[in-house]
Amino acid sequence: MLRKKEWNICLQAFEEMHPHAHCELVHRNPFELLIATLLSAQATDKQVNKVTASLFQKYHEPEDFVHASIEEIENDIRSIGLYRNKAKNIRALSEMLLTEYGGEVPRDRDELTKLPGVGRKTANVVVSNAFGVPAFAVDTHVERVAKRLGMCRWKDNVRQVEEKLTRWTPEEEWTNTHHRMIFWGRYHCKAQRPNCPECPLLDLCREGKKRMKREYA
Repeated sequence: MLRKKEWNICLQAFEEMHPHAHCELVHRNPFELLIATLLSAQATDKQVNKVTASLFQKYHEPEDFVHASIEEIENDIRSIGLYRNKAKNIRALSEMLLTEYGGEVPRDRDELTKLPGVGRKTANVVVSNAFGVPAFAVDTHVERVAKRLGMCRWKDNVRQVEEKLTRWTPEEEWTNTHHRMIFWGRYHCKAQRPNCPECPLLDLCREGKKRMKREYA
């Protein structure tokens, strides 16, 4: 596990390499962000943006999804993985938004997780990006980077990773650090071919040291 000084070095490196990191899911309002984030499970942001470019021209608000059949929604998102289950959840959460929240996306994370198909990660993405509430969403990129660098333990589950990231990162930096770690994992510390030789954190990275010894010895 990293010490506080090493942790701060990581935060600084994330900021220096990706100072303009941001949510890459294209959206115009909290509802579109909610739908896009739900679709992003086991799919890339690039894939989701291709689908939502036409989807959000057809469906503007919860009523539009409620008035459509499951089969129609499935057809509109068919190129996304798990599209059948996602279509059911989109229609069900749209109904719930209308009946229990006046058609508005709730600003509270716990309320968001009551919606069908919405887990803690999705809720964190929505509250932080749509409403400016400090939150640290842990996706596959964030989890991979955190574990490789020793910001948490390999055996930690997603909730434990989130708890450690929020404990050591200043609250006002939760959202920005979340985006920077995503960019770090998406464009630098990739799952299959991390750029270890050019990594500014190589001296701190237990995984990077192992890879360098194995691949460049």
